[in-house]
Amino acid sequence: MLLQILSYCLPSVIVAVIAYLLFQQHFKNEASTRQWLLQKDLRKEALPLRLQAYERLTLLLDRTSPQKLALRIAPTSQDKMAYELLLIEHINAEYEHNITQQIYVSGNLWNVILISKNTTLQIIHRIATDEAIGDAQKLREAIIAEFTDKPSPSTHATAHVVSEVANFI
Repeated sequence: MLLQILSYCLPSVIVAVIAYLLFQQHFKNEASTRQWLLQKDLRKEALPLRLQAYERLTLLLDRTSPQKLALRIAPTSQDKMAYELLLIEHINAEYEHNITQQIYVSGNLWNVILISKNTTLQIIHRIATDEAIGDAQKLREAIIAEFTDKPSPSTHATAHVVSEVANFI
């Protein structure tokens, strides 16, 4: 009697275990496929946002380049310290306007951009504290002359942006 019950139940248990394992594998595959499709859609939507972030950061670096900044922003008075503060305010405003772009780029690139900004501020301050420079116009000329033969911090950072975009695409 026990043998007869086992002969009926054992195949049923084996079939149930096999069916369970097959369904479990099927559901895992379906979840994986859904996750892949979702990520594909997110990447498709995120690509234009990331490219726009790279564009905006390139523009930020161009607008905060010391020589271009000095050419674009004329002194409002002869006071060189007032002109230094005006340049610093413009750099900080550009940076703050684009600070949200950091969520779309790598942490390394954002650090390079931050270093570029801080280095630019230090260079402007160093030139402004030179005793030989007497007024705002001389400060402006000195900033422009500083980068006639060498690249600015913005140039190095822009190269990093271009490199990251090339690796990204």
